[in-house]
Amino acid sequence: MIYEALEQKNLIKGKSDIANELGTYNHIINSILKGERNITIDQLNTLFDKYMVNANYVFGISDQMFTENGNVEHRLPIRDLSERNFGTIPNITLVPHKALAGYGLPNATSEDNDDVTKFSVPGLQGDLLAVEISGDSMMPTLTNGDIVICDPVKRGESLNDNHIYVIVSETVVAKRIQQIKENGHLARLRLISDNHTLYQPYELELEEIIQLHKVKCRLTSYGIS
Repeated sequence: MIYEALEQKNLIKGKSDIANELGTYNHIINSILKGERNITIDQLNTLFDKYMVNANYVFGISDQMFTENGNVEHRLPIRDLSERNFGTIPNITLVPHKALAGYGLPNATSEDNDDVTKFSVPGLQGDLLAVEISGDSMMPTLTNGDIVICDPVKRGESLNDNHIYVIVSETVVAKRIQQIKENGHLARLRLISDNHTLYQPYELELEEIIQLHKVKCRLTSYGIS
């Protein structure tokens, strides 16, 4: 609806025009319009700043599509994600990196989980977790400061080799995994960094793993290339 409104207001002259303004390509715009790809935070900020699109409309809390005076107080840098609601039913819990090891465990207290907030993203259903990435071990796939949205893995649930998981043990890391079996049973996981020139794979015994969270998507401040 926003794209059509921008055309009707003669603010854009087609997909090439808006693609240029958002720093991306026509096929990316097509994918976003079809719901096949998420728009980035920086691209949203461009919509808010240049075209005076109302952020509250995008996030489902206002019926007014455009601001009247160009107010840009609703800019959405990724650091402010915990303070924003992307939809009407918050279903994603943003858990600080330092709090993840204890989050959701049977012996966790309400004080342990005080530092968490909830938000939602259109198209993402279920009870999900969001965790901020720290470091460069998964570059270029994941960048320092990205937020990954994860589906918690239950005990005994099947895993997918070469998929990215957030693994909670004595530390909290995001890695690709490979399952290592002994006598037909899963014994340990090999954790693999995408930045393999600097970070070598290592193995983790199952009993060392407190939690596993399968990464579904990421939110990033960086444009899509």
